[in-house]
This record gives sequence, structure tokens and C-alpha cells, in this order.
Amino acid sequence: MKLVLDTNIYSDYAEGLPETVNFLATHSKHLYLPSVVIGELNFGFMKGSRLQLNENKLKQFINRLKVEIIDVDEDVARKYAIVFLSLHKKGTKIPINDIWIAASCMEIGGTLLTRDRHFEVVEQIETVILS
Repeated sequence: MKLVLDTNIYSDYAEGLPETVNFLATHSKHLYLPSVVIGELNFGFMKGSRLQLNENKLKQFINRLKVEIIDVDEDVARKYAIVFLSLHKKGTKIPINDIWIAASCMEIGGTLLTRDRHFEVVEQIETVILS
């Protein structure tokens, strides 16, 4: 399974939450992080008092688990428009960064692993929602 990780999933993993750690250990053949998630994580790191520690932890996670980064490129931007238009037509709103995350997931044909239930309204992607 190609698992695309949402920001909250990386945070849960970094904190050692058993449900998340176990799920990744048993279901992850290929792990992906959208560049938008890395941006959200860096924002959180910069707001906190352990910037260097958190940045190093993220780099180790990416290297140790061979996580692939999904960059925002022309193809992802087009998928963003598809997802956003679909939500707009339904009169449904989700955070803009989450539309980018969904588009990144759509680009690689992955399954999004998240705790955010609002991804259920995004028809273009498969999701696994941990509680």
C-alpha cells in the first residue's frame, strides 16, 4: 500500500503513539510525505522551542523509512484544481492545505493516512482515518 501521511500522523508517530506506530509498521510498504506536510511541520517546529531537534527527527524519519517526498508540480497543481472544483460544486469546504495534500495523494495513487475526518468528502482519494 502506498501510504501518504498527513501532518497529524507524522506527529503521532514522532510522539510514539502505539496505534500510529503499529499501523505504519504493519501496512507501509511505501511511505510518502507531501511537501505541504513538510511545510506544516516546519511551521510547527519554528513556533516551538526545539527546532533543531524536531528537524533532525524528521530527517531521520525520512531517511530511515525511505519516505518519498511528493513535490508540488504542474500535475499536482492540476489535481488540486480537480479536488477543489469538486468540493466547490458540493458546497463543501476543507482547509486549503488539505486540498493540496489530497492532490498530492491523488497524484501518486496513494491512500491518505490521517486523523482528519473531513477528508471523507474528497471523492478522488482513498483514506484511512485513525481515531
